[in-house]
Amino acid sequence: MKRYIQLKKNFIIMSAAVAFSLGMTSCSDWLEMPSYNSADSETVFANEDAAELFVKGCYRGIVPTEMFYQLAAGETVTHSCEDATTNNGKYNICNWFYDSTSPYTVTTLYNEEYSTIESTNIAIKRLNNLPETAKRNSLLGEVLALRAFAYNNLITTYGDVPAIWQPLEDLDPKAESTFYPKRSSRDGIYDQIVADLQKAVDYLPWFDASGFPTTERITKQGALALLARISLYAGGYSLRWNLETNDPATLKVARRSDEARVKEFYQIADKACKDIITHNANSLVQGQGDMSGFQYLWYNFCQRNLAVANNEIIWSLAEYGPNTNSKFGVYAHPGVRGGTFGSRKALQFILPTYYLSFKKEDTRRDVTCTSYSIYFLESGAANDTWVDVGTTYSSIMPGKFRISWCVEPQGTDQRNLNIPLIRYSDVLLMYAEAENYLNGGPTQGAKDALQQIRNRAGIGSLSIPTGQQDFDDALVQERKWEFGGELFLRNDLTRMGRLPKELAATKQAMKDLSDKKNQYANIPVYRLYKYHKDAQIYGDKFLAVEYIDLTDATEIALVKNVPTSSSGYAAYQTVLAGIVSAHGKTVQTGDKWYPANLFEAYTSTFNGNARKAAGFGKGYNVLQIGNIVYTKPTGSAENGGTYPNWIQAPDGSDGLYYGYKENCSELLPFANKSAGHPMVDNPNLTQHPGYK
Repeated sequence: MKRYIQLKKNFIIMSAAVAFSLGMTSCSDWLEMPSYNSADSETVFANEDAAELFVKGCYRGIVPTEMFYQLAAGETVTHSCEDATTNNGKYNICNWFYDSTSPYTVTTLYNEEYSTIESTNIAIKRLNNLPETAKRNSLLGEVLALRAFAYNNLITTYGDVPAIWQPLEDLDPKAESTFYPKRSSRDGIYDQIVADLQKAVDYLPWFDASGFPTTERITKQGALALLARISLYAGGYSLRWNLETNDPATLKVARRSDEARVKEFYQIADKACKDIITHNANSLVQGQGDMSGFQYLWYNFCQRNLAVANNEIIWSLAEYGPNTNSKFGVYAHPGVRGGTFGSRKALQFILPTYYLSFKKEDTRRDVTCTSYSIYFLESGAANDTWVDVGTTYSSIMPGKFRISWCVEPQGTDQRNLNIPLIRYSDVLLMYAEAENYLNGGPTQGAKDALQQIRNRAGIGSLSIPTGQQDFDDALVQERKWEFGGELFLRNDLTRMGRLPKELAATKQAMKDLSDKKNQYANIPVYRLYKYHKDAQIYGDKFLAVEYIDLTDATEIALVKNVPTSSSGYAAYQTVLAGIVSAHGKTVQTGDKWYPANLFEAYTSTFNGNARKAAGFGKGYNVLQIGNIVYTKPTGSAENGGTYPNWIQAPDGSDGLYYGYKENCSELLPFANKSAGHPMVDNPNLTQHPGYK
């Protein structure tokens, strides 16, 4: 008990140890603050300026590493791919396999979010004691929104969690519930935080009236968007059970039983989104020059040209400086070996079924997915050449946060990348969803909202469904295309009641792709990539390696005839140049191309020899991505007639989503291995009944 008390006290100290200033230049500089303890609270909140520093400190820790490394994968788009083995926590969690007493669960999110809740509880109490002014109200609105964000993260991860609405200093130290709180109904928590967000909306200024240079602090738009998101979660589907009996037989994914309240939540979300839309200060970033709107958005976001993104990225978490600069973006990128960018393996990859789901003209695909990685030709010496090398289906990597688009990082595990939390495109899709639900089908406003997103993506000609279920299906798919590689898609599939259907469909699609059947019966096996040198500069605008998919049997026979010695390389390049010309592309002097069998492993004999024929040297057969995928094929025929283990192991012990159990895996168990874990430190907590 003493250790748990100390842990809770540490929440107060940790949460405000460092605060940040957001009013300097176009990005965020972090300021050191002395350690804080509860005895200082009156001094800290003696005036608005001092209180503001504390409020800024409350932003820290709201997005722990687990949220983007473990809980942002397994959502039919992104997957974990650490080296050597599939037996690690990240891989198992992305495959929906959890265990409360092993690394196969999240262990810090619980403590980090309650640290935020304790800090915001202090701020809410103390700010309410200050004279009411516009600034005081704005600060109060921020911490009410931050507390709501923290509670929603806890609920979407664990379900019903302890509800704590007062600072520890105000609670009875003799009461068992103070330090050993029980689970509380999530419905009661949602009622409270939705009401809090409605207050926050009234307290906060619009961004254009806030005086803030960026959207790194919550304004009225941020509070409204968060209100809409949390209202949809409150009224949506979630895994529920009887808290009193904790009987596993009561586990069921369902909405709350009060249908009138569910409808009210959708009405709240609908109005919140409409308020943002009709304010007419936000929009989707549009293309400039050779860049599509989607690329222009993410390129400038990575470059920290945040003013370009302010109208679309309604709220992002500031991550810049030597002290506060998370690993966000370190895991999700195309991989790079040496040179200007250093060496960093991509620890996540993109499922090829997602890559192939995009319409041909959709400009989001090559931003969200990269079918290339950066590697040197020889030994990686300073005078070496680095190449953006084309990959195969088992090694497509995330692309929104690629290192070459960033500014120079301040350290190996730092990318100076803010964490995007809410975008205007999310507001449009939430509005369309609420309108569809409330009206039994899409209204014209709902259709217009979806049309905006599709127009920016280049697929505006795609027909928009008119039926309620078909429109809902379209929204699910649009969320995948729009938000792949971001944070909340996994939870969105649950709240929309789509998780088992989407996981099952993705598993089957991957098998069909592996077997080259059904919708993948005519998918090209061979691709010609153009040899492309990497610029080796931060801010490189490079998007994708140029390629030609081959379907003509004669051309395929020619490219398969790869020479195995350098004496045949020149003649082979002449053959490839003829194929390229036949596809209407101009071949310049010095151009080189190389084929890839997309269904084989990157390291297959054919693929390796093909790259050698284009001039690749010692680094010809290695990628900076976990070897559990890039050394493995995608095709079943290319794997000796069985599915590769990363798709489905013969005995079911591995493969996509092998751990998923409907009405169980939708939520994680509390960690229960050692001191510092919720179930060990708090004897009054009950475990998720599916993991007893």
